[in-house]
Amino acid sequence: MDTRPTLLVIAHGSRDPRHAATVSALCARVRALRPGLRVEVGYLDFNAPRVPRVLERLSAEGVRDVVALPLLLTRAFHAKSDIPAVLREAAVRLPLLSIRQADVLGPSSLLTAALERRLEEAGLRPGDRRSTGVVLASAGSSDPEASAVIAEIAREWWRTAGWCAVRPAFASASLPRTADAVRALRAEGVRRVAVAPYVIAPGFLPDRIAAGAREARADLLAPVLGPAPELARLLLRRYDSAALAHARGGLTALSA
Repeated sequence: MDTRPTLLVIAHGSRDPRHAATVSALCARVRALRPGLRVEVGYLDFNAPRVPRVLERLSAEGVRDVVALPLLLTRAFHAKSDIPAVLREAAVRLPLLSIRQADVLGPSSLLTAALERRLEEAGLRPGDRRSTGVVLASAGSSDPEASAVIAEIAREWWRTAGWCAVRPAFASASLPRTADAVRALRAEGVRRVAVAPYVIAPGFLPDRIAAGAREARADLLAPVLGPAPELARLLLRRYDSAALAHARGGLTALSA
């Protein structure tokens, strides 16, 4: 009998059907990397199954140990408040189920590797780096900590990867917008500008990023991260860390 905790991937959900399809493809890649690991998906909104229903089903099936992994790139409202509240409420209702929340995905060198993969798929050549400025375009958050993390990722990516420049941009809540960041790089004399969406799945905000890139005539627009192999490996890294920390007594379970 497999005694490993079940991995519950918690996605936000979207009215855009591409969102759930991307989450499903990513989880399929995770299962392929870790045969035998039970991987479930629950959504906070818009899509089914919702997180509480998945946890109820797991408990009814006799599962006793779950690692809940937020499919989020930054630690903002959903990771700090929304998801913990949902998990705490489920833990009260399901006293036989031990639930532990794993860390969010970012920042990580695996994410920047996935961004670079997507830029190459969009047509960027290795020799183009030093003449290319990159707009790191995230969904955006009203949480200043999350926005600061995006800015720091941009600085570190510029420092370590050899880009001409890297600038953060946001599709909502914060400034600058994608189009403005592209124009700012042009004004600085950057010859080639690429937009790298720092988002996992397609949807309203990623479409806004793409529209900004087209509006400002960026030279390259990368696809969203999607089911990139680096992202699947990162999910397993976060899962392993949460499971190991709990086994060592270093992580508090959300059990009643």
